[in-house]
Amino acid sequence: MNRSAIFTILSILLISPVTLAMEERLIFSLQDKHVHSSSIVELPNGDFLACWFHGSGERSADDVKVQGARLRKGSKSWGPVFTMADTPDIPDCNPVLFLDNQERLWLFWMVVQNNRWERSILKYRRTADYTDEGAPNWEWQDIIILKPGETFQEDLRAGFKKLKHSESMWAEYALPYSRMLIDAAGDPVKRQAGWMTRTKPVTLENGRILLPLYSDGYNVSMTAYSDDNGETWSPSKPMVGLGPIQPTLALKENGDIVAYCRDSGADPSRAMKATSTDSGSSWSPALDTELPNPGSSLAITTLDNGHWALLYNDTESGRHQLVIALSEDEGKTWPWKRYLDKSKPREGSYSYPTLIQASDGTLHATYSFKTNGAAIKHKTFSVDWIKKSAE
Repeated sequence: MNRSAIFTILSILLISPVTLAMEERLIFSLQDKHVHSSSIVELPNGDFLACWFHGSGERSADDVKVQGARLRKGSKSWGPVFTMADTPDIPDCNPVLFLDNQERLWLFWMVVQNNRWERSILKYRRTADYTDEGAPNWEWQDIIILKPGETFQEDLRAGFKKLKHSESMWAEYALPYSRMLIDAAGDPVKRQAGWMTRTKPVTLENGRILLPLYSDGYNVSMTAYSDDNGETWSPSKPMVGLGPIQPTLALKENGDIVAYCRDSGADPSRAMKATSTDSGSSWSPALDTELPNPGSSLAITTLDNGHWALLYNDTESGRHQLVIALSEDEGKTWPWKRYLDKSKPREGSYSYPTLIQASDGTLHATYSFKTNGAAIKHKTFSVDWIKKSAE
């Protein structure tokens, strides 16, 4: 075999999605601003579009805006950074990109009213014109107003009752945790405000879109669902638990939906899990899993073959380890794991990931990357790359 033929065979092996080695790049150079909570989507033309929020801080920093960048098909480096959304003098946080069944691009995010998470307003932009340089040409913008209604209070009460949790500390002037939340759920203003984005929506086989949401006011999660391609949105019943927020959704073969949530409650520090058997309209109580969680967002995606890939910080404290795990039995076991980034505690932070599978089968992850500066890192790898790990 001549040298040219050998080179051709090696080239095919190197670019094959099955054997693709891990590739990584920063979307922009390390800098001293706060950049966080990224999202990525593959466009129909093969380009990738990413977004994140950027500013002097988070909810208390009024210069925070949503930025984005493009990775053109075949390119090895991301293009210039541009602004995706900026509400003047109000923080814009936790942007999420989504491509619907009509190939329309959506940007969901929240505007932090009064610099308080629990007063946030849920906004979105939408367009079919998104392939030119720079930001998409947004064709429509609106806010999503959800009305959980009077049943929300009873849903919380019923959920906490099912948990059968212990609240040993109690005094008349310091009501139990669950009772305070149930009382707050009786306020129609409080239960209607503050529902926030973090992770990507999913589209079910019946066409329903599920947008994962959470509340820092109630420390619970829910999904907003749309059965008319995003023209209207309705709230699900809440995912009740001791601090389940920022749900990320996986689809089971039987049609059930599983939500893995960040643990913002008491010890043990574990990822929490809730299940829906009715297309996301209602949810079981969120309970601890065996997966460690240091109070940090997770990202899961259902692969084309039905397997699940989960990206998360596998520690009980600190965001210095970010691992990708693979399950072939819908989350019962996670036999394959490999680190995307790992350092000693307080020497690095790798968090708030998003994870998608591209049309060629490769996995694409973006996440907040902090060492001697801050950036958004983009990594691509194959399922085989995960399985070949000795870790």
